Amino acid sequence: MTALTGRALRLTVFVGENDTWHRRPLYTEIVHRAHAAGLAGASVFRGIEGFGASSLIHTVRLLSLSEDLPVAVVIVDTEERVRAFLPQLEELVTGRLVTIDDCEVVRYTARPAGPDDDRGTKEGTRT
Repeated sequence: MTALTGRALRLTVFVGENDTWHRRPLYTEIVHRAHAAGLAGASVFRGIEGFGASSLIHTVRLLSLSEDLPVAVVIVDTEERVRAFLPQLEELVTGRLVTIDDCEVVRYTARPAGPDDDRGTKEGTRT
């Protein structure tokens, strides 16, 4: 998919950074399956502190014993594509929080490739 604008759904999956699927990080498996399903994009965000249904607080603070930090996998695409992906999540995420929100995509396009590609440079510093 090269462009997406207008009404969409944001799918957020909350997992722990130590959660695995067949010895692979669970968040990685979700991202790779979303990619294989042709979804517009997926991002993984690592939290610095949080708790879930167990009420156990996970934090990065030095004196804490917890290292299983919260992780959110966020996927945005059309309603049809997001809902078609849900059965794959059912297999992967049991006993975790999954949310879907309506959202509006204002701009989503592929970055240009080639000599004018400005990835990795700050705006205004290109030479």
